[in-house]
Amino acid sequence: MSKPMQIGVVGTGYVGLVTGVCLAYLGHDVTCVDVDQSKIDALTEGKSPIYEPGLEPLLHDAISSERIHFTTDIQKACSSEVIFIAVGTPPRTDGNPDLNFVQQVARSIGSTIRDCDDGILRVIVNKSTVPIGSGNWVEMLVTEGQRENGDSNGNGPRRTGGLASESGQRGKFVIASNPEFLREGSAIHDTLYPDRIVIGASDTRAVNTLRMVYEPILSQQFTEPAAIAPRPEGFRAVPLVVTDLASAEMIKYAANAFLATKISFANEIANICERVGADVNEVTRGIGLDQRIGVRFLNAGVGWGGSCFGNDLAALISIAGEYDYDPELLRAAVAVNSRQRQIVIRKLQHGLKIVKGRTIGLLGLAFKPETDDLRDAPSLTIAESLLGMGARVKAFDPIASELCFKQRPDLDIVYAESADDLVEGCDAVVLVTEWDEFKRLDLKRVSE
Repeated sequence: MSKPMQIGVVGTGYVGLVTGVCLAYLGHDVTCVDVDQSKIDALTEGKSPIYEPGLEPLLHDAISSERIHFTTDIQKACSSEVIFIAVGTPPRTDGNPDLNFVQQVARSIGSTIRDCDDGILRVIVNKSTVPIGSGNWVEMLVTEGQRENGDSNGNGPRRTGGLASESGQRGKFVIASNPEFLREGSAIHDTLYPDRIVIGASDTRAVNTLRMVYEPILSQQFTEPAAIAPRPEGFRAVPLVVTDLASAEMIKYAANAFLATKISFANEIANICERVGADVNEVTRGIGLDQRIGVRFLNAGVGWGGSCFGNDLAALISIAGEYDYDPELLRAAVAVNSRQRQIVIRKLQHGLKIVKGRTIGLLGLAFKPETDDLRDAPSLTIAESLLGMGARVKAFDPIASELCFKQRPDLDIVYAESADDLVEGCDAVVLVTEWDEFKRLDLKRVSE
């Protein structure tokens, strides 16, 4: 790496924490900010608030080497050359993301850097998933934040060409978009060995700065954390996609929309296969060998969950509606996914005839393996339906059981201690989450 850079990360959720820890591992000096003092205290002690394989060991390494620091003081992050905005954008009832956190952070950054006279051109980076056009919006908010901290007449630095007024050297900044493509359960791997890095900016200085931040990843000139995330064999360089702000923002939505549609397509094919007597695993293997299609995200099952696909599809559908366009394919992908969860209920009714009074076991609660994330988890929809039908529901997840008990006390679920404990006394078992230990179960013994 040419030289370590000073980097601020605002938000210590999934994206912000993984980004900060990985950049610290690469040798940068990282300051992570969050408003939650208890979370900051835990992180300072090396305790991660999220479950992600390999994250805590890297966190401990970064803390011991003093390459990462945690604080509630945003001013400490704003002294950095690069400031990542990585706060949550949860969905609203209309499908649009709630941008209140982004708005608050952008204004705070503006008011904080207003009086910085160090001559540094700060690159403010949208890492949060935000609607198209948010780069311009964040630029406006940072500027307003600067003006709110202006003189008694309300005057502040004027904006020309995307930079603060050149009449003074204080508070200069540029905006960039740098969407994340992390998969929960493999986020360290996805950060260090990504398929691509996308940078959206209208100013070449922003591009050049972020290129320096990511240079170790782009060139793969860093020592791999072999015990946590070994470098894939033959992996030598990462493509860099440089584009404009709007296109970078759209790339994130389009990528998730395509993957979600691919999963829904596989489930549609699976449902037809069952009716005609075909083996969906053989079918998806056969079409996946076509290089134009590929085998990834063609696994049929109970459908996708988590925060990304559903939120991003809802946002993209809403954006299309604002421009009077009906994205029928995207709406169909959502509808197929919603229906897939109810197909599980129909299968149970077909096999058991009567579900009321039966005991149904759920193998897995998290929306995918190697995470404890329960957001939009298919297991919860299935459990709600079964409980509403008068069934007794048992569940076991290697990681997420305790979190589910805390987050959903309204669900009258019996939590098992193991997979073997779960199947005792069940009339049927649903394999919901593809944990490796479930793949190794002796299904003949389970059925007995």
